[in-house]
Amino acid sequence: MDVRTVAVREGGTEIAGDLTAGPEAAGVVLFAHGSGSSRHSPRNRQVADSLAKAGFATLLVDLLTEDEERADQADGRHRFDIDLLTRRLTAAVDWLANDPATAALDVGLFGASTGAAAALRTAAQRPERVAAVVSRGGRVDLAGDALEEVAAPVLMIAGSADEPIVRASFAATEKLHVQSEVHLVPDATHLFEEPGALEQVTGAAMTWFRDRLGTR
Repeated sequence: MDVRTVAVREGGTEIAGDLTAGPEAAGVVLFAHGSGSSRHSPRNRQVADSLAKAGFATLLVDLLTEDEERADQADGRHRFDIDLLTRRLTAAVDWLANDPATAALDVGLFGASTGAAAALRTAAQRPERVAAVVSRGGRVDLAGDALEEVAAPVLMIAGSADEPIVRASFAATEKLHVQSEVHLVPDATHLFEEPGALEQVTGAAMTWFRDRLGTR
């Protein structure tokens, strides 16, 4: 698999990303990290590595610039700015549509925490490009009215011990007008740090994407 660092522009801002792509990729999975994280998130990296080994292209992007990250670490001003995160993620979807390695591939979105809200809003804005969405411990409630406009099937993975996310995920199924499922990882908490929990997340996400990317 070819791995390269890329630059995605959104307005006057440039954000960095790491693209892994092979010649026979089944689709490309774009990762939207959560609060206080980046494209170097070890949990998203672990999931992305497994997806790449299974034949998917992957793109992990920093949704905030270095200056924004520093400001966010100080006061948290950006991590819940879902409009900002959505603009950056949508720009990354558009970038994938113009890069020769990924232009022909269906896009899957993998969003964690607040990144899941941005993923759902982006899916609503780019229905012709986004073929599937997976949320890991996602703040899907922050997607708001965009839930009703999502055209791609949505899988929401939550730890069974993460009660707020479990409630938000089941509530979202009532607003989504597409195929949606809630997958509970037994006894897992918000960060899926329990032994074997992240492997269960990876397996569920891989099945969801394998069945839906490259089939349209």
